[in-house]
Amino acid sequence: MTETAKAAEASQGPVTEVGRRLPQPRGFAAWPHEGGSTKRDGKALRTSVPRSAHSIFDLDASRPDAVSAVEESNRGRIAGLTPIRVGRMAASPFAFLRGSAGLMAFDLARTPTTGIRTQICGDAHAANFGLYGDARGDLVIDLNDFDETVHGPWEWDLKRLAASLVLAGREAGADEDSCRAAARDAVGAYRRTMRLLARLPVLDAWNAIADEELVSHADAHDLLGTLERVSAKARANTSGRFAARSTEATEDGGRRFVDAPPVLRRVPDAEAAAVVTSLEQYVTTLPGDRLPLLARHAVHDVAFRVVGTGSVGTRSYVVLLLDHRGEPLVLQVKEARPSALVPHLATAGFETAPVGHEGRRVVLGQKRMQVVSDILLGWTTVDGRPFQVRQFRNRKGSVDPAVLAADQHDDYGRMTGALLARAHSHGVDPRLIAGYCGKNEELDEAIAEFAVTYADRTEADHAELVAAVNSGRIAAETGV
Repeated sequence: MTETAKAAEASQGPVTEVGRRLPQPRGFAAWPHEGGSTKRDGKALRTSVPRSAHSIFDLDASRPDAVSAVEESNRGRIAGLTPIRVGRMAASPFAFLRGSAGLMAFDLARTPTTGIRTQICGDAHAANFGLYGDARGDLVIDLNDFDETVHGPWEWDLKRLAASLVLAGREAGADEDSCRAAARDAVGAYRRTMRLLARLPVLDAWNAIADEELVSHADAHDLLGTLERVSAKARANTSGRFAARSTEATEDGGRRFVDAPPVLRRVPDAEAAAVVTSLEQYVTTLPGDRLPLLARHAVHDVAFRVVGTGSVGTRSYVVLLLDHRGEPLVLQVKEARPSALVPHLATAGFETAPVGHEGRRVVLGQKRMQVVSDILLGWTTVDGRPFQVRQFRNRKGSVDPAVLAADQHDDYGRMTGALLARAHSHGVDPRLIAGYCGKNEELDEAIAEFAVTYADRTEADHAELVAAVNSGRIAAETGV
């Protein structure tokens, strides 16, 4: 008997060969979810919520019209930029869906859910997956937009992805069978991936489906050429390239941004100083080992930059930093508004915890869902408003699902479905969702049916917005 064992026997009784029941450290408890944690628990939920029920979409009488929903979502944004947002949403039904996460959440709150929750993206449409660089400069592919992230029902992300694939396919000119197949295949890949993750040891599942395995796992071989082209462009999409095109040399040897309205504009000194001062709070949200990296840079300029479709009108800055060789690092300081999903979670019967800082919500949600996140991801406050901070042009690249060839559309659906399952599995035991989804295609067919119906509804919403723009009810600026 070892000295440790002798001491234990003397103080607490004999050490037996039987497994002990030891107290679990605080924080080891499973992250809260409803419905149990095993496949059997998940399978039991089919009794109360049949998988076929996910095909249901009934238009609620209290639903706001599309234009009113857009106007409401513009509230609190910079008024002079909202016409750009409206113009981008009016470009196509797929673009409308991209900018209307809140309206879709209104609809989803009135559809069946199992009650299982995890960290969800909240805006998991087909264009919100992409490439970005990790700490070593390698490219990673994953979900890459988390403005709406919340602890919510997994079905909402999956249905938004499926509907977006139908709309993107229609925009690309694919026939209806192909569009439905892409939605169905995305759900099938999600279901099969969740089953795979449920079978693996937890540590293996956490980092499963490495990017080099993704194409084979999702049977997305027709996408290889597209992914290679996107990867080549992403590797060149760096702070250095952005700075070379968007800045000019100053007399003191530094650099400053060059106005390119309305997308990029320099800001007054007081506004720039407020942004720079906020970086003091930002660095306290980073791990300590990141600080020497930032300390080897100096801030040179700040500009305002319009971003995205749904994000247009929010406050977003780019901050130019230079190292001792004059090499640039550009940070984005982007306003973090409350998630558009929160008001609708209560309608669906889900409680939500108070959010102390919206930037923190976005950052922690992103870190929970991604396998690898930006090493400079943090948050801060500027003039009383919450912001997230991240690297800008961190070798980012994306596939535009609205221009994919017909033979690539279902491949893209399978790839994004697999990535979504991996992201969801970080916030809930995959055995639970896998047990509910099952082995057959009942869920795949049901959500594909929902996706087609919802795509039709989105096309009608888009038509309402276009009519309102044409009549002058709402202002829109196109081509920006």
